[in-house]
Amino acid sequence: MIEILYFDGCPNHEGLEARLRSLLAAVGIEETIIQRRIESEEETRAEQFLGSPTIRINGKDVDPDAASRDAYGLTCRVYVTNAGLHGTPPDKWIIGALRRASS
Repeated sequence: MIEILYFDGCPNHEGLEARLRSLLAAVGIEETIIQRRIESEEETRAEQFLGSPTIRINGKDVDPDAASRDAYGLTCRVYVTNAGLHGTPPDKWIIGALRRASS
């Protein structure tokens, strides 16, 4: 299962589902994508929501460092990569998570 977690007010999740569909097609995986809106601070803690957007595959964040973080909240997420800061995770993280989940 693939989830996009987001909150209203952060534009970074817009267009992400289409990008995920392209990546799924590129690696030959068919999977449903579910978009889930996070609506409260309580829900951020319950969902361990590190910000918008968060992509999870089979319940696991695609960010390799996500498990070591606990800054949950209704914020736009920033992904720290070798190429700098981005509002969405890099394709290689997503593809790697997809391949790990399908093996």
